Amino acid sequence: MENAVVVGGGVVGMLSAYRLAQAGLKVLLLEAGGLGRESSWAGGGIVSPLYPWRYSSAVTALAHWSQDFYPRLGEQLLAETGIDPEVHVTGLYWLDLEDEAQALDWARREGRPLQRVEMAAVQRAVPALAGGFTHAVQMAGVANVRNPRLVKALRAALLNLPNVTLREQCAVSGFVLEKGRVRGVVTAEGEMRGDCVVVASGAWSGELLKGLGVELPVEPVKGQMILYKCAEDFLPSMVLAKGRYAIPRRDGHILVGSTLERAGFDKTPTPAALASLQASAEALLPALAEAERVGHWAGLRPGSPEGIPFIGAVPGYEGLWLNCGHYRNGLVLAPASCQLLADLLLGRTPIIDPAPYAPAGRLG
Repeated sequence: MENAVVVGGGVVGMLSAYRLAQAGLKVLLLEAGGLGRESSWAGGGIVSPLYPWRYSSAVTALAHWSQDFYPRLGEQLLAETGIDPEVHVTGLYWLDLEDEAQALDWARREGRPLQRVEMAAVQRAVPALAGGFTHAVQMAGVANVRNPRLVKALRAALLNLPNVTLREQCAVSGFVLEKGRVRGVVTAEGEMRGDCVVVASGAWSGELLKGLGVELPVEPVKGQMILYKCAEDFLPSMVLAKGRYAIPRRDGHILVGSTLERAGFDKTPTPAALASLQASAEALLPALAEAERVGHWAGLRPGSPEGIPFIGAVPGYEGLWLNCGHYRNGLVLAPASCQLLADLLLGRTPIIDPAPYAPAGRLG
């Protein structure tokens, strides 16, 4: 195999292209809009599932590999491009969890450093936190990545590679089929061919596969976020309560999110979500009521059953591969997902058991 076409220019598509190109393939990356401008740009960038103990072992396996790898990825991209994705280790406090015992059991079983913390210690560590919370657990090593800068760094890294071609504003409408084998894709600019095609189109992946009569259970789930600008030392750690979180960036920006809405492909920010997010922000960190709000936006997550992505070959369509359906954890799971995809496509020993992610048996 010499040539690959990757459809979708989010973090998963870009990192898939990067891994395949590093292995020597000639890669064409196609993106309907601008690279990384959909959910990869819109998310929060916590390098952990929000509630990791509530997920299956399939999600856990990808998350653990990626969490351990992220610092190295950040350093590598900074060295190659001069753009720092800001993998920022702040730790994360979960406040007033209803399933705290389950969380601690999971941590013991998985060997993850989650522990109970006295609320007085949390208040000392995070002085801006509201009063009234009664119990907390913390994972000190959790990082967040500044996803818009990760996107810029990946784009720059791909542009540095002579065997990668990037095509933005180039929507894919179908596939080139020859004797049951996928030989490329159809675009407004004509057919673009390769030895294999990787669909990494996020929330749009299911729509694309319908053209082949393949029912891929990936659908858009809208999420809205707001952004504040505070002093650099305002929030030293990520905090999460009642399903909402606050994430500090190094320069004092504070992200608060997020909603979960099923509204098709509508990405319009709404006044109702803004009011709800502001109320959550001020319930967590009362001083945000006086802070400057500098952003409010929405993105579309690629929802999938149990949040387990589809990674691997599509049965019945030789040459067609998937890396999509990461739901709320695309940024968290991307490094492992893209390494696994490359391992499978290139016939290498996979980093983890690929069976839970295989499209076979999971498509309609």
